[in-house]
Amino acid sequence: MEKSKRFTGVYLNKKSNGDISYYITYRDANEKFKRVKIGDKSKGITEVYCNQKRNEVINQVRLGDDPLAKKKKKKIVTLDDVAKIYFEQSIHNKDNHKTKNKYFTKLQKRFGHRDIQEITPEEIIDYQAKFLENGLSPSTINFDVTFLGTLYNIAIDENLFQGVPPTRAKKVKMLKNDNDRERYLSTDEINLLYENINDDVISTFTELSLSTGGRLETILNLKVKDIDFSNGVATLKDLKNDSTYKGFLQNDLLSSLKQKLLNLKPNTYVVGLKETKYATRTLQRKLQTILNNLFNEDLDSKDAKNRVVIHSLRHTFASHLATNGTPIFTIQKLMNHQDIKMTLRYAKLAPDSGKNFINDLYK
Repeated sequence: MEKSKRFTGVYLNKKSNGDISYYITYRDANEKFKRVKIGDKSKGITEVYCNQKRNEVINQVRLGDDPLAKKKKKKIVTLDDVAKIYFEQSIHNKDNHKTKNKYFTKLQKRFGHRDIQEITPEEIIDYQAKFLENGLSPSTINFDVTFLGTLYNIAIDENLFQGVPPTRAKKVKMLKNDNDRERYLSTDEINLLYENINDDVISTFTELSLSTGGRLETILNLKVKDIDFSNGVATLKDLKNDSTYKGFLQNDLLSSLKQKLLNLKPNTYVVGLKETKYATRTLQRKLQTILNNLFNEDLDSKDAKNRVVIHSLRHTFASHLATNGTPIFTIQKLMNHQDIKMTLRYAKLAPDSGKNFINDLYK
């Protein structure tokens, strides 16, 4: 460190790369000696500037203020801090990994580094608008806003936040979700689907799905030991609701499964016939390609109501039960719906829904 030859209290530190760092020295209000770096020559700092800066500081110290004194930083709590608490508390929650992925995909990038005291309702509304414009479904965006509210509740419980969370502002509203899937396959379309499947694994999955109405992961997790061949019953795992329930296998399917599963170990997965679960993404890719080619060719990719997707097989199962006159509470049981409201949307398909009475009016 060298003293400036031109100015008192200005020092130069020459670096190996040829750059120069400039420092100034002075005594604070307590007569304590201070040396503070002002900056580098490569950033435009000069000896003249340092001398001016030193004179300003000395004058301000005389007036009782030290502009270069290190201020005690206000401790802030970021959304990431609160999220960390949430995920630690929810470590045994079966959906924890899925929720964590959703958080880090979008919310964390926008708000993770932010002080939770400074996030505004306007920013949340902007967040909704941005992702809606980018083609995300309202339900996905609503999940993010709901989870953001959950994190604020955690912050309140942990005494990290006071006041009204921005998610509770009247102007922040949940987006209307008008994408309930109404599309299901007719009998002719089901036959067409089977005709176009030339993969035994995909065929088995489709048959099981249309016979039981099980969700994708429910079918993929079905093992040999879960099938009661004597009664034609399968024990199904509902991973969404963390429960098990009974599904019934049609006679033709039961007969073909008996031959396929003969002499296989109890823990062998029915779809794929291995002791490791068939990859979800592989099945999704293969089956969705077939569905797209057969039924979605002229539909917009965002037309959630009318596009046929893998979940449409479950919807097809329930819809055909309803059109065949199956009581609504029986459908609820077969679908393992926790709330009858989920099942009631199929009531309009029942033969006694009123259609026959309308046809006979005024005759």
